[in-house]
Amino acid sequence: MTVEAVLVAEGLGFPEGPVILPDGSLAVVEIRHGQVTRIAPDGTKRVIAKVGGGPNGAALAPDGALILCNNGGYQWAESDGWAVPIGAAADYAGGSIQRLHIADGRVETLLTAVDDRPLSAPNDIVFDSAGGFYFTDTGKHHRHHSDHGRICYVDGAGARTVAEPFDQPNGIALSPADDRLYATETATARAWWWEVERPGVLRGGRTFMGAGGGNFLCAEPGYAYYDSMAVEANGNLCIGTLLQAGIAIVGPDGERIGFVDLSDLDPAITNIAFGGSDMRHAYVTASATGRVYRLTWPRPGLRLNF
Repeated sequence: MTVEAVLVAEGLGFPEGPVILPDGSLAVVEIRHGQVTRIAPDGTKRVIAKVGGGPNGAALAPDGALILCNNGGYQWAESDGWAVPIGAAADYAGGSIQRLHIADGRVETLLTAVDDRPLSAPNDIVFDSAGGFYFTDTGKHHRHHSDHGRICYVDGAGARTVAEPFDQPNGIALSPADDRLYATETATARAWWWEVERPGVLRGGRTFMGAGGGNFLCAEPGYAYYDSMAVEANGNLCIGTLLQAGIAIVGPDGERIGFVDLSDLDPAITNIAFGGSDMRHAYVTASATGRVYRLTWPRPGLRLNF
């Protein structure tokens, strides 16, 4: 499957977490630079806030603030001109969930632990229609071990773990009816799903020893990693892939619909967000080269709850 890619912005520090803002501009996190940046339609960039650590994912809250998943920061290497995260930063002190007030750049820390366990490396986030949100806590690579990951849910009643353990849970998304939760694992290049019985209550168990008790959806063929994702209006998942770089399109039944090969642009296509009046502008983060591209998508994307 081939689509035209238009360069939107470059010179970013491992961009991720694209969010379409109400004024039509695009917000991205820059993991390497510890900041959140707004990209205007003409491609000009402005830093909204320096948030520290490693902002990794973002979502608009009902009140218009950006809620950020902060992984606590990475060490970095350069390979063939590409930025590559290689483990926890020297000053790593844990992960967090932050609130960023877009208008004035104020940053608040909302969470550093869930269920009395420190957050390791929050990665991606999605709001449900009730105003709560799910996020993945991926875990960090350390010199001699790696953390297991989990999925947490946050609402007015507090924060709690709702699924675990995982090998690097990364992307997270809800179906159009909010009745299914999806998550990807980076290390295994697998995607999992759960029925949402009610906000923050999941039911899996259809797959023996499924990650986090989830139901198996799909796995990427060949040598690849899964990253974050978006959902089409028809319910298909659009999953950013690394190494075998592009967007994998998978139906809610696990059927592979297609693959958009973007390997000529970047080895790390990490995330995708839909926008535009017809929801057919797909903004993808090409993280290793520090760029964002806009694709004209063949089908409309799902409008998020907020």
